[in-house]
Amino acid sequence: MTSRTGFFVLSGVLLLVALLCVGEGVQLIATGKPLGIGIGLCAFVIPLIGVWFLRQTVRFGRASEQLARELEAEGGLPVDELKRTIGGRIDRASADAVFARRRTEAEAAPGDWRVWFRLAVAYADAGDTPRARKTMQHAIKLHSTEPARSNA
Repeated sequence: MTSRTGFFVLSGVLLLVALLCVGEGVQLIATGKPLGIGIGLCAFVIPLIGVWFLRQTVRFGRASEQLARELEAEGGLPVDELKRTIGGRIDRASADAVFARRRTEAEAAPGDWRVWFRLAVAYADAGDTPRARKTMQHAIKLHSTEPARSNA
């Protein structure tokens, strides 16, 4: 729940900063000076990039949650079989072993979003967040194209 709360706090801050940038941009454009107009226009672009990034992040989160709910309903969510240290951290060797197994499953069934979802979880457990995100995006893409393939 703390990551969700943090996301909402940071989203609120981003939107507040976007509003401030737009306000400053309007004031700079109102000066009528070429440099002020140029900087003012840039002040409109920066918030657009931030809002676009926020939108993409929300879409990714919703899509991955939908996949998790669907997988849970099927009884296919990955079981936490990782060994942990006394402090509660994931044992690296254990995460690597689970990752190797999940990668083999994904190679055996490259069109199944379920195995890619589980591989993304294994990447996250192994501490490789960029690959976990990429793999989850692949699972989302496979899931979104799955009904089209089954109707063909």
